[in-house]
Amino acid sequence: QVQLVESGGGLVQAGDSLRLSCVVSGRTGGAMGWFRQAPGKEREFAAAITGSGRFTSYEDSVKGRFTISRDNAKNTVFLQMSSLKPEDTAVYYCAARGFMTTSTLPKDYDYWGQGTHVTVSS
Repeated sequence: QVQLVESGGGLVQAGDSLRLSCVVSGRTGGAMGWFRQAPGKEREFAAAITGSGRFTSYEDSVKGRFTISRDNAKNTVFLQMSSLKPEDTAVYYCAARGFMTTSTLPKDYDYWGQGTHVTVSS
């Protein structure tokens, strides 16, 4: 059984940094993604990384501020978030897919974590 468990969310002020972690059990490899869902809005893509970790992709609003990385030896994916803004406030979800290439579409991911809350105050 595949399980994804996120951690690292919290309440921070604008300009602060946070690092989210996602531990994957039950499978290895495959592309991973971070998505986020703000209150009253649909889930949206934030960042993704290929199975090898060589290639990454980002949503435009987080480019230059967020960095996705993975440690395959520990089955863990990270999202380092810097220069946080109030509009980054959302529940952040980790997701895994069976292919090595990334996707920006939630429907392309097979497994999801329970989410971790990030609140950025102004």
